[in-house]
Amino acid sequence: MHLLLTLDALLFRMVGGQLKRFAKARKDLLVAVNEMVRHMFDEIDYILEGKNAERFASLYGNDPKSRQNATIGNAVKNEKENCIKVPKIYWEFTRKAVLTMEWIDGIKLTDQAALERACLNRRKLIDLGLYCSLRQLLEEGFFHADPHPGNLVATDSGSLAYFDFGMMGDIPRHYRVGLIQVLVHFVNRDSLGLANDFLSLGFIPEGIDIQSVSDALQASFGDGTRHSRDFEAILNQLYDVMYEFNFSLPPDYALVIRALGSLEGTAKLLDSNFKVVEKAYPFVIGRLLADSNPDMRRILRELLICNDGSIRWNRLERLGEAISEQASDSTEESPDSEGNSSDPLGWKSFDMRSVVNATEDLLLFILSEKGGRVRVFLLRDVIKAADVFLQDEAGVLNEKPEAREASDSEVNATHTRVAKGFHYLRQAVKLAPELWTAMLIRMALKPEVHRFSFDIISALIMHFSHKLPETFWICMSRHLHKLVRNHTSDEL
Repeated sequence: MHLLLTLDALLFRMVGGQLKRFAKARKDLLVAVNEMVRHMFDEIDYILEGKNAERFASLYGNDPKSRQNATIGNAVKNEKENCIKVPKIYWEFTRKAVLTMEWIDGIKLTDQAALERACLNRRKLIDLGLYCSLRQLLEEGFFHADPHPGNLVATDSGSLAYFDFGMMGDIPRHYRVGLIQVLVHFVNRDSLGLANDFLSLGFIPEGIDIQSVSDALQASFGDGTRHSRDFEAILNQLYDVMYEFNFSLPPDYALVIRALGSLEGTAKLLDSNFKVVEKAYPFVIGRLLADSNPDMRRILRELLICNDGSIRWNRLERLGEAISEQASDSTEESPDSEGNSSDPLGWKSFDMRSVVNATEDLLLFILSEKGGRVRVFLLRDVIKAADVFLQDEAGVLNEKPEAREASDSEVNATHTRVAKGFHYLRQAVKLAPELWTAMLIRMALKPEVHRFSFDIISALIMHFSHKLPETFWICMSRHLHKLVRNHTSDEL
């Protein structure tokens, strides 16, 4: 194999050199060839593969030592989450050209009939694979670069077994944070932020016009109706831009793309509607909330706050809804319902201490000097909401029916949003009342909160100083008319 691969490597180098010389191929062609050749030789080094398997098992698999050292409370959690099986390596029978592993009985993920006979939940298997892959790519950085159906099997107990650890990737924290940031900017359709991400990650060469890249990305997004949620569609959407501006992926990121593509392809064999980006979103939000690193906090702010300072209320509402659902699940779930949950791993749940800490950090940012623009937009939104409520209370007697209908729909939408907001907050507080109470007390003692509260009250008084007398008499008139109608109906 070494002789054959050496010959192949030589041929690759010759062809790559000729393409670069005569066909004006991209400058990074030989870099890609060298990286491919390196992985070819890595894959036939079975000592290296054995070490990779043991490292993978220690990070993501069922490691008995980690369970023995865990506390009783965490042991149950590990038992639920560590459903990844990695074959044991028998080093006494392993050499550079011979790899001897533990035998694992399993069912191929492509064998749907066998999965059904074994009563295995395909949704749970997908969640297992996705959760493990996201931990690899976003938490630890050491990842399996080729999770195709031939390298994964399901065991009778419902675990997912991984094989073939010859092609592995190891990405540093900078790239992991960058991957999260790219995802957030893509979801936000923030083309300028995305262009800057590509520059900082080394995807595009120095000196290129970032605004041109941003404009091209914005054009690739279309009119906003094509919101891709699967990885393949996103790549297709960005391919022309990447080719036009001579994108050059670092070797580690090329393996990341390969891993994500293989993961999505494998998952789609079990669920044709699977979308890796959409399914990964709760995990990414959980990571943003749990990690107090300044980089993560900045990305969380970018997710919830626009570049101009306005708040993305729809995103905040969806996040509140997710936390509220967690509170409802925890109160409604009976003791014997374990294992029947729609989220058996618990990885889509949020750690409430992290949620409270992230909320406090976000509030402190809004109240800081840097959050001045956010406070202006927040003040505007408060006045706008108060306007809607006052309009609803007063009513507008001289409006046309069409205008009245539009006005009523706006009022109802605002009422619904505010009611939902308080409902989500109440549900979140139920999960950890002592943490929320302590945080609110800390915030209430800060002079910045007092100043901003005074600004809100002053703005509301100034805004409604001319409207309040009129509104008062209209409200009185409506109540008097209601009393007269009730009195007349009683007499009849």
